[in-house]
Amino acid sequence: MCGIVGAIAERNVSDILLEGLKRLEYRGYDSAGIALLNSNSEKLSDLKTVGKVEKLVKSATKAKLRGNLGIAHTRWATHGKPTVANAHPHNSAKELFIAHNGIIENYQRLRAILKKDGYSFKTETDSETVAHLIHKERKGGKVSLVDATRKTIRKLEGAYGLCVIDKTLPDQIVVARSGSPLVIGIGIGENFVASDPLALGQVTDRFIYLEEGDVAKVTLDNIEIWHDGEKVSRSVTTVKSRTKDAEKGEYKHFMLKEIYEQGKVIKDTLDGRVSKTKVLEQAFGVNADEIFDNVKNVQIVACGTSFHAGQIAKYWLETIAKIPCAVDIASDYRYRNIIVQPGTLFVTISQSGETADTLAALRYAKKKQYVANLAICNVATSSLVRESNFCLLTMAGREIGVASTKAFTTQLALLLILAIVLARRTGLKPSHEAKLVKELGKLPTLIDKALNLNKEIKNIAKQFSNKSHSLFLGRGIQYPVAKEGALKLKEISYIHAEAYPAGELKHGPLALVDSKMPVIAVAPNNDLLGKLRANLSEVSARGGKLYVFAHESISFESDKSCKVINVPNCPEILAPIVFTVPLQLLSYHVAITKGTDVDHPRNLAKSVTVE
Repeated sequence: MCGIVGAIAERNVSDILLEGLKRLEYRGYDSAGIALLNSNSEKLSDLKTVGKVEKLVKSATKAKLRGNLGIAHTRWATHGKPTVANAHPHNSAKELFIAHNGIIENYQRLRAILKKDGYSFKTETDSETVAHLIHKERKGGKVSLVDATRKTIRKLEGAYGLCVIDKTLPDQIVVARSGSPLVIGIGIGENFVASDPLALGQVTDRFIYLEEGDVAKVTLDNIEIWHDGEKVSRSVTTVKSRTKDAEKGEYKHFMLKEIYEQGKVIKDTLDGRVSKTKVLEQAFGVNADEIFDNVKNVQIVACGTSFHAGQIAKYWLETIAKIPCAVDIASDYRYRNIIVQPGTLFVTISQSGETADTLAALRYAKKKQYVANLAICNVATSSLVRESNFCLLTMAGREIGVASTKAFTTQLALLLILAIVLARRTGLKPSHEAKLVKELGKLPTLIDKALNLNKEIKNIAKQFSNKSHSLFLGRGIQYPVAKEGALKLKEISYIHAEAYPAGELKHGPLALVDSKMPVIAVAPNNDLLGKLRANLSEVSARGGKLYVFAHESISFESDKSCKVINVPNCPEILAPIVFTVPLQLLSYHVAITKGTDVDHPRNLAKSVTVE
C-alpha cells in the first residue's frame, strides 16, 4: 500500500513531496518519511515519523527541511513493525537513499551476503537490503547510479517500485519498476516521480508510465529510460486531476463509469501483490505468514454485495486451499451461538469499512478464539481497517454509485490471492500457483472483452421495461454470482429479482415461471454445465423466456424461448469475476429503460452505518 514521491528542481521541493504524500494517504500507511538533498549546501537531510503524514509535515516545518532533490514515502508495514527505524526512505552509509514499494522475497539471503561484506542493518525491512546492494555496486562512485541499480535489480526476486538518490549525485533520481507501478511527471525545468499520478496533480498533468522492467534516470531537463539494457522511449500521457473520481466525465452515470473502470482497478489492486509466478504473501502485513501457518479454517462475515464476494471465496478456499470456510451475514452472525474451530481465521469484507453490522461482528469476534482477524476493505482510514489485526485494501478508488461494482470485483481479486496463499500450506505446487497467477494477470483484459457486450445487453434490456419480477439461476460457484446479479437488478431498477441454485427449480421456484417472468442464467463451461442445461430445459418447457450468459466456447444457441449472450472465454477460476460484468451492465441498462435514479436508488445508502 506504500506511496512514493520524488522531485528534482531548481526550487525547494519539500512542500511538493509532502503534498504528494498527503494525496497518497488513501492508499493506507502507518509511517512516513522524507529525504532531501540541498545542492547549494551539499547537505542531505532525512526525517521519518510513525503515524499520519501531518505529523511528518509538522516535524519537517519545524526542522526547516529544504532541498532541490528529494524522495518521500508512506509505508504500510510488511517486514518489521511500524517504527521510525523501519520507515522509509532507507539509506546506506547516509550516502544513498531509497524509497521502495513492493516486496523483496529473497532479501534474507541477500542480507546474509551483505553482512559478510561488512554492511550493518538498522531495520527489520526487506527494503534496506536494496539500499546496501546499490551502495555496494557503486564501488565508491566508480559505477554510475543507473548501472548500480541495474545490477542490483537483477538479483531481486519479488516486486518493486524503486526510487534512488545519491548524496554525490545531486543532479539525478534513478527509478526502476517491476510489479509495482511508477510514473514520471514532466515539468518545465523540473521533473518528478511517483507511484500514482495523483501525488503530482499539483505540479503537472503530463506523465510517462514506466513499463515492467524499465529503469530510468530523471534529471532537471531530461529523462532517459532503458529496458533490457537498451534505451527506449515511452509515450507521454496527459492525466486530469484525480478529482475526476467525483465527475462522471464521458459517462451518463457514475455506475457505468465504475463498471468500465474495473479492468484498471483490478490491475491496481494486484500490483505489488503478485510477481510473475507467485502471490507475495508479505503484502498481507507484518507476521502474516506466521498467522497463515496456523490457519485451518476460515470464517467470513459481510453484508450485501460483500457477502456475495464471501460466498464465492468459499468455493475458492475449499477448492484451491482445501480448507473449510463458513460465510455468515454480519447482521445475524453475533446473534447465534458461535462455535469457533481451532485455527480459524476471521475475515470481514466491506466496501466502506464503516458497515455497522460488520463492525459489530468484528468486535464480537474479538471475544472469541480466532487466530486473527483480516479486513478486506476499500477505505484505508476506516474503522474496520483500524480495528483489524491486518488488512488487504482494494485499490478501487472512490466508488460513488450506491450499487457496488468495482469494489465487488476488486474484493474478489483479493479473496482469490488469499485462497492461493493459504493453499501453499495445503499442498499447492509452485507450478500450479504460477498457472493461477498467470491467469490472474489476464483478468483486466478479460473484463475489457466482457465490456464489449455493452451494446448487445443494452438492446436486451428493452425487453425488461414492463417486467415486475425476474429469476436468476446459477450452479456451484456461479450461484452467488447469480445472487449478485439479482441484487443489482432489484437495487437500481426496482424489479423484484431473486436468485436460486438452478438445481432447486423443481423444489418451488418453477411454479413462478411463465411467459411474463424473465429467467437469467449464468452458464460457464464447467462440470455442472450438463446439469444446468437440464434445468434450463425445465424453464423452456413451461413457456419461460431465458436469457443465458454463456461461455462462448459452449454450444448454447438462441431460439424463440432463449436469448444467448456469449461471454468471452476465460479460465474457470476467473469465471465468477468475468461473468459478473455483463450482469452489472444488464442491471444498469434495465434501470435506464425503467427511468430510475441509477446512482442514488431510493431508500438505499452507500455506507450502512446503522444496524
